[in-house]
Amino acid sequence: MVESAWNKGGRCTQRHITPDQGVVTSLHLTPKYIVVALDNAKIHIYDTNGDNQKTLQGHVMGVWAMVPWDDILVSGGCDREVRVWNMATGAGIYLLRGHTSTVRCLKMSDRNTAISGSRDTTLRIWDLASGTCRNVLVGHQASVRCLAIHGDLVVSGSYDTTARIWSISEGRCLRTLSGHFSQIYAIAFDGRRIATGSLDTSVRIWDPHSGQCHAILQGHTSLVGQLQMRGDTLVTGGSDGSVRVWSLTKMTPIHRLAAHDNSVTSLQFDSSRIVSGGSDGRVKVWSLQTGQLLRELSSPAEAVWRVAFEEEKAVIMASRSGRTVMEVRVPEC
Repeated sequence: MVESAWNKGGRCTQRHITPDQGVVTSLHLTPKYIVVALDNAKIHIYDTNGDNQKTLQGHVMGVWAMVPWDDILVSGGCDREVRVWNMATGAGIYLLRGHTSTVRCLKMSDRNTAISGSRDTTLRIWDLASGTCRNVLVGHQASVRCLAIHGDLVVSGSYDTTARIWSISEGRCLRTLSGHFSQIYAIAFDGRRIATGSLDTSVRIWDPHSGQCHAILQGHTSLVGQLQMRGDTLVTGGSDGSVRVWSLTKMTPIHRLAAHDNSVTSLQFDSSRIVSGGSDGRVKVWSLQTGQLLRELSSPAEAVWRVAFEEEKAVIMASRSGRTVMEVRVPEC
């Protein structure tokens, strides 16, 4: 039923229009919440149906990164601050200061450890039990744009064209991955492989233990800003509007999808389908196996900022008539 609902419809759309305009910078679905961050400094929390809104206010400017863990949310943005919130109560727990420029990315390695990457070129490891900075990771020469974590390792991608592998417990850089010719915008890491997407239009696959580049995947014609790795499959999305599916065993392309008329702004896949959102205002569902377009998930909007889905739900953040809209889609009402 779920499968056919995904492919055909039987859907119900709820729209929740946040009273404020704003670009959606981050969207997370958790077992208890839908969490949305905006470039207007606000973070909105909804229940899993899209109701019961709480607004977390404290950031002064745009929120550019956030990561949830159970009832905890860690957020960061242009005001250079990292904030820790309790989503159940809406209360702020900690205000963590130290970065000297915009916080661009955030990840958590466990419930007590958050890692932030900033335009100030550093990463910071925060102890959320005490609200203190455990380590400052120095080495990048330009903005830290993306992070991925596996176990005790965090991998950072930077505008300095390199990625770095750091030990979280030791607080030091283990290796530097050099090879891209331009800024790195996206990163994925599953413990066995690291994938980096760059403005140089290529995707590189690296060995985390040796630091060697195993493959350069070419095909995109502009910035590769979206990456997801799952098993031996990598899916990438670019500013060229295309979505590409790659085999990581053969390091070859499987499908090339002419997905959007403009940048791919959002990309997620599971064992059977790929969902892509674009700045052309469309959300499309593709078969991972065949690469065929299964359906459009929503009527066209002005722009689609973010899409996230689970087995029985998809959430779309889009701009309609100049307003930021949330659509929650479920197989049946």
